[in-house]
Formats: sequence, structure tokens, C-alpha cells
Amino acid sequence: MLSLAIIVVILALSFDFINGFHDTANSIATSVSTRVLSPRTAIFMAAVLNIAGALVSTRVAKTVSKEIINDDMIKVVGGDKGVMYVVIASLAAAIIWNLVTWYFGIPSSSSHALFGGMIGSSVAYIGSMAVLKWYEAPQAGHFFFQAKGILFKIIIPLFTSPLIGFLLGFLVMKFLYLILRKFTQHSVNTIFSKLQIASAGIMAFAHGGNDAQKSMGIITLALIAADMNGGSKDVTLPVVIACALAMGIGTSLGGWRIIKTMGVNMIRLAPINGFAAETGAAIVIETMTRLGAPVSTTHIISTSIMGVGAAKRLSAVRWALARSILGAWVLTIPITAILGAVIVLGCKIVLGI
Repeated sequence: MLSLAIIVVILALSFDFINGFHDTANSIATSVSTRVLSPRTAIFMAAVLNIAGALVSTRVAKTVSKEIINDDMIKVVGGDKGVMYVVIASLAAAIIWNLVTWYFGIPSSSSHALFGGMIGSSVAYIGSMAVLKWYEAPQAGHFFFQAKGILFKIIIPLFTSPLIGFLLGFLVMKFLYLILRKFTQHSVNTIFSKLQIASAGIMAFAHGGNDAQKSMGIITLALIAADMNGGSKDVTLPVVIACALAMGIGTSLGGWRIIKTMGVNMIRLAPINGFAAETGAAIVIETMTRLGAPVSTTHIISTSIMGVGAAKRLSAVRWALARSILGAWVLTIPITAILGAVIVLGCKIVLGI
């Protein structure tokens, strides 16, 4: 169990590291493309604020560790080691998909890659969909958004958060056009070249607060199975710090391929556009983090950028590129689910687990 726990921690931190350089574009692509910040400065700022964001909450981590799969059912089939193998297959599937999409410069979701891996590997391991925690109604007297399970915490945000990101990007941009219509272009650029630094910082903080927690949750799931979490079912401080640092280091290396896709190829951005996109996306991500929903920061910032472009005119968005990004979004969970299933079944055959 110790060796399996070590493998899980290494893979989880590797996933966090890859998530960092894969998703660097989420928080800084617009700032770099508008030349408000130099690439080096933008990446350093994003790395620091990703770490800060990862340290402030564990709600998303608890969702990942407790509300996606029924680890007790896996233990019936394969004991605590079964949980470990499912987690290892989940992380391996997500890492493979992240590297493939990074290589081709496609801004896909690291979050949904991980969830797809978890779903596919757990179902394949026990041979039943019953292992998935689809829905748990909120307790009496609680609000509907306090419901738990895959349906409420993953499936619904999968569809709603990008749409809300698009809408907020569109509305923020329209509002700015309205109140600034009498300003000169030079004045607007001067003002928002400063404000965009703040919006990029807020976006980086929000990204760290949601994305780093996914690895925290999966490490906690494995440590509980290995009886190495100090008797607690909560995320411990060492796990929080390790995941925050892994993401920060990964972010510091940058994801230039995806930065180009999001910040340059999708629409032509000015500082005011970058500010609107980052502000709209950060609002959505922070709201979802407070709800404990592990959303795709990539989906949200991408659609927010599209919304900003559409606020100017529909033709401002390169919709052909947007369609290819949408294709990657649709394929992420099915492909990583298949990868996770293949990996865990391979482990069962080779290792006889």
C-alpha cells in the first residue's frame, strides 16, 4: 500500500504540474496577447497567484474525494488496493490526454480529463455503473444548489458554466462599450492596460482555487484508502501545500501553444477585451469554487473570450477555431473514460488484481 500511495502522489503531483503549464493560458493568454504584460512577468504572476488561490479552500477537493465514485463498492471487489489502481488509472488517463492536447495546442479541460478517467476506470474495475455517485439530494432546510453527486457537481456545471462565461463576457463587454463610448481609443487602452493586470491576477487566483483542488481530492481519496491520512477524511495541509506548489511550478514554465490559440488565434484582443473576458470568467469560476463544483476553467475563459468577441460583432470570433475547441471539449470525457478503463483492465490482467 505504501508503494501504491507513493505512485498515486507522484502521478497526482505530475498531473497538477502538467495542469499548471497546460492551463497557464487560462489566466494570462489575454494579457500576453494585448502586450499588457510580458510573458515572463505574466507567468510569474500567474504562478504566485495560482499557489495563493489553491491555499484558500478545499471544497472542490472534498467533492472529488467524496462525491464522484463509491470507493466502498470498489473495496468490496479489490480491497483498498482496488481504490489505488482506479486512482492510478484515472490520473494516467488524464495525464495522457493533457499531453496530447497540449502538443496540438488545443485548450481542453484538465478537470474533465480527470473525471473521465475516474468514471471509466471505476466502472471498468467493478463492471457496474452503480459505482458512480450520480445524485444526492440536499438535506432538509438546505438550498437546491447544496445537492451532491456527479449530476449536480459535474454534469450540470459542464454545460452551464461555459454558457454563463459566454454571457458574462458578452454583457461585461457591452456594458463597457456603453459607458466608455465617449472616450478616445487611446484613453481606453491606457486605462485598461492597468486594469487588465488586476483582472489577470484575479483570474489566476480563481484558477488556482479550483484546479489545484482536484489533485488534492484524488490524493486524499488514495491516502484514506491506504489508511495514511491520519484518521481524517478531510484534505490535510501537507496535501494542500504540495498540490499548490506543483501547480505553481508547472504554471511558471508556461503553455505557449495554448496561449497562442486562446490569446491570438481566437479573436483580436485589446486590453479592454482582455479585462472583460477575465472578469467574466473569474466571477463564474469563483462562484463555482464556493459551491464546491470542480469546473473547467479552460471552458469558461474560452467561452468568455468568445462572448467578448461576439459583443463587438459575431464575425470577430474565428468560429472555425471555436468549433475545433468545442470538439475537444465533447471528446474529453469519453476518450479519457476509455483510457482509464483500458489502463485499469490492463492492470487487472497483468497484475491479477
